[in-house]
Amino acid sequence: MIKKFIANLLGGGAKPKFGKRQEVGPEEHGIDPTLVDERALNVVHTLKEAGFEAYIVGGAVRDLLLGLRPKDFDVATSATPEQVKGLFRRAFIIGRRFRIVHVVYGRGREHEVIEVSTFRANLDSAAAEAVSGNERTSKNELAGMKHAVDASGRVLRDNVWGPQEEDAARRDFTINAMYYDPERRIVVDYHKGIQDAKKHTLRMIGDPAARYREDPVRIIRAVRFSAKLAALGFKFEAKSKAALLPNLPLLADVPQSRLFDEMLKLLQTGHAIATIEQLKTLGMARGIYPLLDLIVERAAQPFVRAALQDTDRRVGEGKPVAASFLLASVLWADVRDGWSQRLARKQHPFPALQEAIDEVFDARIGDISGRGKLGADMREIWMMQPRFEKRTGTTPFSLVEQPRFRAAFDFMRLRADVGEVDVVLADWWQEFSLASDTVREDLVMQLRDEQQKGQRRVRAPRPPAPPAEASGAQPETAAAEGEGSGDAPRKRRRRRRKPAGAGGGDQAGDRAS
Repeated sequence: MIKKFIANLLGGGAKPKFGKRQEVGPEEHGIDPTLVDERALNVVHTLKEAGFEAYIVGGAVRDLLLGLRPKDFDVATSATPEQVKGLFRRAFIIGRRFRIVHVVYGRGREHEVIEVSTFRANLDSAAAEAVSGNERTSKNELAGMKHAVDASGRVLRDNVWGPQEEDAARRDFTINAMYYDPERRIVVDYHKGIQDAKKHTLRMIGDPAARYREDPVRIIRAVRFSAKLAALGFKFEAKSKAALLPNLPLLADVPQSRLFDEMLKLLQTGHAIATIEQLKTLGMARGIYPLLDLIVERAAQPFVRAALQDTDRRVGEGKPVAASFLLASVLWADVRDGWSQRLARKQHPFPALQEAIDEVFDARIGDISGRGKLGADMREIWMMQPRFEKRTGTTPFSLVEQPRFRAAFDFMRLRADVGEVDVVLADWWQEFSLASDTVREDLVMQLRDEQQKGQRRVRAPRPPAPPAEASGAQPETAAAEGEGSGDAPRKRRRRRRKPAGAGGGDQAGDRAS
């Protein structure tokens, strides 16, 4: 009674019950074993053969119960990360706040990763006693356990190992807290996850408000899961849904870098459009992260919506996507308008574009992305846009060989689809990028002959406009980059050039970052 009273004081009575272990056989759960990935089977078998507990866990079990073939397989085990790493030839310990092991099979783009996590202790605001007797918990971990949560109940540390029932209790949703043993073909369920899966119910384990306080990012994950499962008919359990909006301010205490990463997950799991609609339905269109607020606000714009739909399509087809492409699409209106304003002041086009990009980064991105690869890729996509206007001299040949050409071309193709640039321009580059060296020479020669009467110029970008709208005069500036004019004599190219990657509108491999 005293322990219960103290727990109520510290955690508001929020500590989730560990639940009663239930082992459900194949005659009841109905999982088709042929849907289980062979590599996941190998990981489970290797761990069990070494004397550890091991199960397929999380969303993969949920999908198997629904008769779906999971895209990813996670494994939970009683082995520590170091013990897991020692059992596999290609295994890598990653993470700091949450240490896990990636077991890698295959090479290059065909490789597959099985994520292996150790059973975690349930560290809510009253959980110190729950693992104090755990022999696998080190003295240093026990000594620092009192700092595992902050005053609000937010979990700060998450690398204290525990038994399976506690690992299940610390997971978010009942349908993600089931464990499947593919060798015995049983599902271990502590929180009626099978029942909720059959009822298509998304329910938080324990008291929802307290669980959101432990880790406010669960609010974002709840939105992501609900959007993903909405197509399958899943709906929020009433209490889990009701606690979302009141706890939204808790996200203000989450590091910006973590929010940035969670925002990208919302947009890159194949349900970006559904997620944005879910945010609006839940009254959470604003307040999660400033850049996400902007994305929701602009989602109805033709260009941004086309980029979101393209991303969803690629994920659905199992193709790589890059955050740089999607964010460049969302922020293009700011870059385009800033660039046009500078061109109207007679600034040189390329420095003007660079200034506009810098201004957008300062206002919208800041230092959250680290301005590393993501920022560099966005800049390249934007900086290549005016170069597509110049199709004479050596520019087309050098441009098509740039590492980010495919992403930049796909970006320009989307602009053409919404009427921002001429479709003829996009079609020309489509043909040029796929052509042989000889055909490329002929395409440039033919265009040069057509342009004999005037010099090709870089045009300021124009916002999308309905086809029936009369087109006004566009500001023009001289072509940049030190290339000769369209009338200058062209030297015959001698060296062979490789055609670019796959067809337009497919972003090729350079979308993966």
